[in-house]
Amino acid sequence: MEFVLLPQFPLQIVVYPNENLNLHIFEPRYRQLIKESEEKGTTFGIPTFLNNRVMPIGTEIQLLTVEKQHDGGEMDIKTKGISVYRMEQFINPVPGKLYAGATIVRIETDLEYDWALNEKILGYLIELFDLLNIDKPLPDGPSDFVTYDVAHHAGMSTEQEYELLTMLTEKERQTFLIQHLEQFLPMVKEMRNLQQRALLNGHFKDLKPLL
Repeated sequence: MEFVLLPQFPLQIVVYPNENLNLHIFEPRYRQLIKESEEKGTTFGIPTFLNNRVMPIGTEIQLLTVEKQHDGGEMDIKTKGISVYRMEQFINPVPGKLYAGATIVRIETDLEYDWALNEKILGYLIELFDLLNIDKPLPDGPSDFVTYDVAHHAGMSTEQEYELLTMLTEKERQTFLIQHLEQFLPMVKEMRNLQQRALLNGHFKDLKPLL
């Protein structure tokens, strides 16, 4: 088990491996972190800040480019999630630095998916997007994604997204996502029905007699 000291950039979001993330950097401590990352080619971590605390599972992040350097020192950057890690000790700040860090252990995550479960997930997501009138591309088929690629589209809370991040196997993540969508879709349908009823209020209704 190899322990690594990794700079930390806590945010109130969940980042998944292979996810592209654009960030605007304005705080001096994180400007220092990104400057060092750019100069040395090093990675950093984004742990989720949830319920007023830094959670132990995070995602290692690679800096792709600094898109813009503003006059005041602020930066617009492009990054990408690489891997999942478990934090062993949070150090705030790292001695001699403005930013926090942590000793971490990288976690091997299994990406072997079940085709039939992916087919079910994709069907539910298509239905969800249709209900919410979301015009956004989804994977072409069950073989074209893993749960990390679609988790942000499933209407989960930050707590649920974080829980998915903590799961080590793809089948576990697939099952979790399906269970969420099977509970979430009926609620969305009911909200749509309420919305349609509210729109019809005051209009003449053509109702068929029951008897």
